[in-house]
Amino acid sequence: MKVLITGATGFIGAAVTRAVVAKGDEVRVLVRPTSDLKNLEGVQVETVQGDLQDPPSLKKAIAGCQGLYHVAAHYALWDQDPSTFYAINVEGTKNLLGAAVEAGVQRIVYTSTVGAIGLPDQGGLGNEALFPTLAQLSGDYKRSKFLAEQEVLRMAQQGLPVVIVNPTAPVGARDVKPTPTGQIIVDFLRGRMLAYIETGMNLVDVEDIAIGHVRAMERGRVGERYILGNQNLTLKEIFQILSRLTGVPAPRLRLPWRLVLPLAHANQWIANLVTHSLPRIPLEGVRMAKYHMHYDCKKARQELALPQNPVETALKKSVEWFRQYGYA
Repeated sequence: MKVLITGATGFIGAAVTRAVVAKGDEVRVLVRPTSDLKNLEGVQVETVQGDLQDPPSLKKAIAGCQGLYHVAAHYALWDQDPSTFYAINVEGTKNLLGAAVEAGVQRIVYTSTVGAIGLPDQGGLGNEALFPTLAQLSGDYKRSKFLAEQEVLRMAQQGLPVVIVNPTAPVGARDVKPTPTGQIIVDFLRGRMLAYIETGMNLVDVEDIAIGHVRAMERGRVGERYILGNQNLTLKEIFQILSRLTGVPAPRLRLPWRLVLPLAHANQWIANLVTHSLPRIPLEGVRMAKYHMHYDCKKARQELALPQNPVETALKKSVEWFRQYGYA
């Protein structure tokens, strides 16, 4: 099968591309003229230039393809221009899926986010049957991805052959940007994590996420969502694992969420008006820390045979890669 992959130069996208190439499919990747192709070195793919905000380029890119992995997104906790999230994540997705419909693409995997999965009001694990409340949708990234997913679900009801995957927090090699989770690891390695907030997340090896995409293409049910995750951990537990792997002391001081929130607001104000760069304490990251983002991943394990490689091994790969390439 010939497939188009968007977002192939990014962390998850590069892992998906390698997994799809290893499967034996003919792969075409959509890149922008300014894209850094480092993550695709040594991978046999056809590259085509285009942009999610340029519909004619998408029609050319998708022509002749039977499958589509739409992994690309504007993934960040802050942007000087918040409208960018909606232009890329919502309108860009609509542009691409419209082109896919016109081209007669037979099968689509759309990469959403675990942020579009709801959490129980009384606590517990989120699952694919739950949708977030407005209070849980903190930040333009989450809101834009939620809106995009709603558009994808609407198109699925109209016959679009799409399967939705919702990755949790990925860790592993080739986190070039790095992602917000990767930045936590980099800051830890640099000795910048002097304290922590009592929060939680679900970690998963990025290579397991990639296999989850391939199996969603092969066997996922159209219109269904699948959480691609593995282990639920508190932030304190993650730092303890990193400390065992690296010898860097884990922070012992726990800061109350309500104490950190005003500091994050101040950082956001400085970033918007003075530095015009990512805040040292991202406001949206602190807002998300209010919730333990823990999830039940059994649907993907049962229906997609999602691999569950040890998270500690994935963290080790992440640490080694960040050190090898000079991030820490």
